[in-house]
Amino acid sequence: MASKSSSSSNKKMAQKTWEMANAVESIQSVNEIYKYDKEQQQEILSTKPWSKDPHYFKNIKISALSLLKMVMHARSGGNLEIMGLMLGKVDGEIMIVMDSFALPVEGTETRVNAQAQAYEYMTAYVESAKLVGRPENVIGWYHSHPGYGCWLSGIDVSTQTLNQQFQEPFVAIVIDPTRTISAGKVNLGAFRTYPKGFSPSGEGPSEYQTIPLNKIEDFGVHCKQYYSLEVNYFKSTLDSQLLGLLWNRYWVNTLSSNNLITNADYTTGQILDLAEKMEQTESQISKSVGFAMNVDIIDKRPEDRLNKITRDSSKMAVELVNGLITQVIKDQLFNKARCGSKLTDESNKQ
Repeated sequence: MASKSSSSSNKKMAQKTWEMANAVESIQSVNEIYKYDKEQQQEILSTKPWSKDPHYFKNIKISALSLLKMVMHARSGGNLEIMGLMLGKVDGEIMIVMDSFALPVEGTETRVNAQAQAYEYMTAYVESAKLVGRPENVIGWYHSHPGYGCWLSGIDVSTQTLNQQFQEPFVAIVIDPTRTISAGKVNLGAFRTYPKGFSPSGEGPSEYQTIPLNKIEDFGVHCKQYYSLEVNYFKSTLDSQLLGLLWNRYWVNTLSSNNLITNADYTTGQILDLAEKMEQTESQISKSVGFAMNVDIIDKRPEDRLNKITRDSSKMAVELVNGLITQVIKDQLFNKARCGSKLTDESNKQ
């Protein structure tokens, strides 16, 4: 009985920690966030304020329930990309994701494509959702980037641009399940593309993230064709029961896995990627020093690359240390506690 109580307590504590790590906000006025005003949504669709301002949508709110469903789906794909859709609504300049569902699509390690079967499934799901009192429309799509960060590739940009032309309002969400496991918090980004011919005034993504060497070109070519939205998460008492049931599955998978083993290939890949970046930077520094001896110019780009390599290696070291700490805590909680209880039982028998 005590072990069941302890297990339940551990699950609740882990869920609370996960919610705190991802800054999940508890919504008090549940009726407002879940109320769907069909006339208001139709009015927004008819006026299309986003057509006049490419940066119209600036924030996105995602329910903790849909977030957990997306993360579990992304983790189930392993090293293969997965894809799904989200149901929601808009409230002024804020996009609100109420629910999400997986699509039956075939993915590879670098791309995922929706076929006719997926579109049929999507239509049937949305119709079924309306029958059970979920009037929200499809507000976006999500897919995973296992191990290489949250950003839009060239194919993603084309897909999102097409969706924004015919299914507005629409948002693209990218989840990295591998980095989510390493960091202990959800690695997620939300994006919208600019209309064709629009030139943003900024210098591209403001938030720094590690991009593998074999993806840098794809990232650099397209990074100014879209912008990111500020992401916030929320939950309410209406979500609690479903969230608890989903958390039981997520908690078991998390407990039974070892981050260091699960992400061993990812960690090895990161080390190899850092080594290759260092070799390239060393070669560029040698060339720039030789050039600077003849011309009074110093190229600071290799120095910037070294700073990025330092940041990447520090981040990787922190993630590995966190993984070790997690395993030590699990060992103390379960193995040592079990041994202690056995010793107590034996002493009582004597």
